Amino acid sequence: MPAPVPRQEAIPAAEGGQAPTAAPNGGSAQDSPETRVTAPRAAAPSEHTAARSGTVPDRAETAAPTHLTLLLIEDDPGGSPIVPGLLDQSGKPVRVRTARNLTEAERLLTDDVHCILLDLALPAPGRADDADELAVLKHVLELAPRHAVLALTGADDTERGAEAVRVGAQDYLVRDELDGRLLSRAIRYAVERKRSDSAERRLAEGRVRAQENRRLERGLLPTPLLDGSPLRFAARYRPGRSRALLGGDFYDVVRTPDGTVHAMIGDVCGHGPDEAALGVELRIAWRALTLAGLCGDQLLGTLQEVLEHERPDDEIFATLCTVDIAPDGRRAGLCLAGHPSPLLARPGRPARLLPYDNNGPALGLLPGARWPRMQVELGAEWSLMLYTDGLIEGKVGDTGERLGQDGMVEMIRRQLSEGLSGEELLRTAVNEVRDLNGGELTDDVAVLLLDRTG
Repeated sequence: MPAPVPRQEAIPAAEGGQAPTAAPNGGSAQDSPETRVTAPRAAAPSEHTAARSGTVPDRAETAAPTHLTLLLIEDDPGGSPIVPGLLDQSGKPVRVRTARNLTEAERLLTDDVHCILLDLALPAPGRADDADELAVLKHVLELAPRHAVLALTGADDTERGAEAVRVGAQDYLVRDELDGRLLSRAIRYAVERKRSDSAERRLAEGRVRAQENRRLERGLLPTPLLDGSPLRFAARYRPGRSRALLGGDFYDVVRTPDGTVHAMIGDVCGHGPDEAALGVELRIAWRALTLAGLCGDQLLGTLQEVLEHERPDDEIFATLCTVDIAPDGRRAGLCLAGHPSPLLARPGRPARLLPYDNNGPALGLLPGARWPRMQVELGAEWSLMLYTDGLIEGKVGDTGERLGQDGMVEMIRRQLSEGLSGEELLRTAVNEVRDLNGGELTDDVAVLLLDRTG
């Protein structure tokens, strides 16, 4: 055990909680919260080195400090265990501020303080009769949640020191066992442990936020309303944003009471969270308007009004494709707002794109635009695939050429000839497009498939 360290000569605490600093002529200079006093020579062993107390970026949770500052909170600073010549790891003097109570400590506790040395025997303000022996520590932890804290206790009170660590202090020190080397090492350890704990806490908080975001995004994906319909539904969704579940693409399918099945797919320009949120708003608005009986041009015109009110920027627009399938399943109405035309596949016939001639402008581009509704014959048995441009804009090999609609049609024809259908068809199609691109697609991809069998 190290020999007990002699106590320093009594140094009266400065009025207002300011730490005294030895001046070159043997006098003292005040270290105010706004001023840094630096001696022109190396500090003598008995000197305290003052610190600047202005507002600086919080270094307690960033890079390791190059110059340590310690705040000592003790009601008898003159009898403190701080030894002369306290040095940090680089050999520079540790800056020391002293406070006789927590009121003074609060004034001296600025962002450039890296560690607090707290006497556990100090009474907490307003808690003189509090039976909690760690009330003062808990008060300091509330006051300085980002700072490292060392608890100071006596040789006969080590249990309270250990409890202080469990409560939140980085370590505890026994007053009579301190020397300069031990205290310097304890300060560095406390600062680094606090940095590590803070980084771990931020990492854990980030994981929780990510999990909450994923649950939120998963809940925002649509649940098709097809009860009572003979049609089969399948969908595939791949957001372009890394680690996201939701992108700017959106889709939905609902069956209205008259037996009509309405399907929609759309794409908000951009790939960020704002675009994803706008896509969700448009999808929900589409479902509400559809269930309210709107269809075709009237529905798209109302959706454009929603887009214009909700978009964060006037340059944001959205493409959209809507299909309403008659209750008998043999024909459909088609509206296109700047969106690629759906693909129709029927037994014994090659898959083809539906007519694109009457395509209207994307939503949000032209005030007062119109979107004509085209009548399409489907037949008795068919598959109808709606998709966003992420499926056709991927590259093909190293040439830089895009897959395009023609390439997609050929791909789907081949996969249908191989007997693929439903979920398997969509999964294979999206995976092949990704492979042709040579890696993950940068754009969002949404594909939905409606099937009517004989």
